[in-house]
Amino acid sequence: MRKFFEKSYMALIFGFLYLPIAYLIFFSFNEGKSKVIFSGFTLQNYVNLFHDEEIMGALVNTLIIAAISSVIATVIGTMAAIGIQRLRKWQRNAVMNVTYIPVLNPDIITGVSLMLLFSIAGISLGYGTVLLAHITFNIPYVILAVMPKLRQVDSSIYEAALDLGAAPAHAFRKAVLPQIMPGIISGFMMALTLSVDDFVITFFLKGVEVETLATMIYSTTKVRVDLSMNALCGVMVLVVLIILILANLPAKKSHTKREVRA
Repeated sequence: MRKFFEKSYMALIFGFLYLPIAYLIFFSFNEGKSKVIFSGFTLQNYVNLFHDEEIMGALVNTLIIAAISSVIATVIGTMAAIGIQRLRKWQRNAVMNVTYIPVLNPDIITGVSLMLLFSIAGISLGYGTVLLAHITFNIPYVILAVMPKLRQVDSSIYEAALDLGAAPAHAFRKAVLPQIMPGIISGFMMALTLSVDDFVITFFLKGVEVETLATMIYSTTKVRVDLSMNALCGVMVLVVLIILILANLPAKKSHTKREVRA
């Protein structure tokens, strides 16, 4: 009986999470315009999606902002994590507590505060302010992703490399960087996902010239909700699924190798 309730509970949770997404994708193939009655199978909604200049423009903006902000935030966050790790324990704890504040802070507070900051500084809202904002809120997530890997690094390996005559930069690149690379990749993926997904902060800082997918979908759904939006969601789910599969392939291969050796 207990196993029945456990399985039922899990099925209920997964159904609640994924059935609406499945429903959305299913009707993206609807030949008619109804979102309730399925008239027939078609790919025309996907054709319309890729011919919609507004959606494609928002997609390009989203990908460019996400890519640039994620790379910059990953570099800055990794460097910051390395610096934090070298601090004394009480200093490190104090800095990490401050680092948690942007993560726990509601997005609306971050968005409004940055908007006021740019307004006071006389900076016009637009592409640059959105990019700076995304870099800003991504850095703490990169730090939090890299720090656990830095704690696992054996400092004696780096010191041994220095003793053997390696330059500090070369010793770091060969002895430390490979060990913390999983954390750096996790931080980058987290930053990329958050940047693509962000709505609230972007909404306050985009001005009138910049549209990302999140803000464009919000603006569009207030006027009309056509099945091209369903198709867009279907494409996004497919892309995320492919990224997850590719990200898990190295772990699966290493697990298979360990099993073969055993």
